[in-house]
Amino acid sequence: MAKKCQICGKGPVTGNNVSHAHNKTRRRWLPNLKKVRMMTDSGGVTKARVCTRCIRSGAVVKPA
Repeated sequence: MAKKCQICGKGPVTGNNVSHAHNKTRRRWLPNLKKVRMMTDSGGVTKARVCTRCIRSGAVVKPA
């Protein structure tokens, strides 16, 4: 199961942990995904893994 938003496509970002001694180790920042029930274009209801930015911005229409 991919850690990717099904609306905007936001996924993991990579970078480094940097210690006080400036040692670097690789790390990942994961998107804040939530499982939500949402309305589809055809009027049906489906479950999707969506980032919280899409939920807050109104890109996800929740069923009544």
